[in-house]
Amino acid sequence: MWWQEETKTTPTVMASTVVDVVYDMNCPGLPVDHAYALSQAIQQALPWFAQEPQAGLHLIHGGESGHGWQRPNTPDSVLYLSRRTKLILRLPQHRITDAQTLTGLTLDIANYPLQVGTARTKVLKPMPVLFSRHLRAHREEEEEMFLQGIVAQLQQLNIPGRKILCGKTSQLRIPDGEIFTRSLMVAALTPPESLTLQQHGLGDSKIMGCGLFVPQKDIKSVRQGSETE
Repeated sequence: MWWQEETKTTPTVMASTVVDVVYDMNCPGLPVDHAYALSQAIQQALPWFAQEPQAGLHLIHGGESGHGWQRPNTPDSVLYLSRRTKLILRLPQHRITDAQTLTGLTLDIANYPLQVGTARTKVLKPMPVLFSRHLRAHREEEEEMFLQGIVAQLQQLNIPGRKILCGKTSQLRIPDGEIFTRSLMVAALTPPESLTLQQHGLGDSKIMGCGLFVPQKDIKSVRQGSETE
């Protein structure tokens, strides 16, 4: 955990140049670890996606529990999805029109069909607490070293990094191995800092769902995760 006392300021809120593009979707289920398969399908449908610096993919998480159902946590388990589940891409505004070509397509996600419906845009909210479910890390790296690296990355974005908390570790499988990740909460952000962090993210593999930040209601739930919707 990294913790510094706040200093009160009166920041100016800037306009966001990045939005979330939220698609309706019809997909009964996906593997819990679908990051690579979904990213590859998006890249095939949108050839520019991987080359767009501010593009990112929100992984499909589903609910934690409901009516006694517990979300599976093994990579090959099936994550059953409701019709309310959305496919969400984080994109710069100049790519919104290009991204509309996804509508009407059926994507093959590890042999699970995902039908993409109509899309709407959702502006980023400058909330003081942000959460990233997956942020690339090194398995052998101690948490304190990881946090020092995060602080350095935040400072490159002119964000002081006052309050930062690590959460769960996990792995995302890729053909030649796996990506080790940590979840991360960043708190005490001013509105401009919050928008900057959401627009830029941290680290690599944003097109596989890593390093993207979403608003978090409070600190207590950081270890259980956060919903993007």
